[in-house]
Amino acid sequence: MALLRRRPRVGTLRTGTSADLEHLVDFVRTRAGVEAFLEPRTMVTETTVLLVAATGEWTRRRVTDPDRAASFAKKNAIPLYEVAKVGYPQRMRDWNAAHKDGAAE
Repeated sequence: MALLRRRPRVGTLRTGTSADLEHLVDFVRTRAGVEAFLEPRTMVTETTVLLVAATGEWTRRRVTDPDRAASFAKKNAIPLYEVAKVGYPQRMRDWNAAHKDGAAE
């Protein structure tokens, strides 16, 4: 019965899960030159890690907290930057512009 299904409460932030972590690990493992960018928690989104490959391809997933992001980066031997301090890399914007219509090069 659909009426009895539990839905997340409005205003409840979802934190990072093991599936999120697995996705991040797979991205690092299958792409070259990956760097991590820590995005701070906001009113609507938990702390996230944005991974950007050398090509500019990127992915973003929630993490439990900034310490978990630092641990992930160290374990995977990739640099971690605070996006609030360094901004987003140009190669990411270039990749987005080249793929905005879903067309691959």
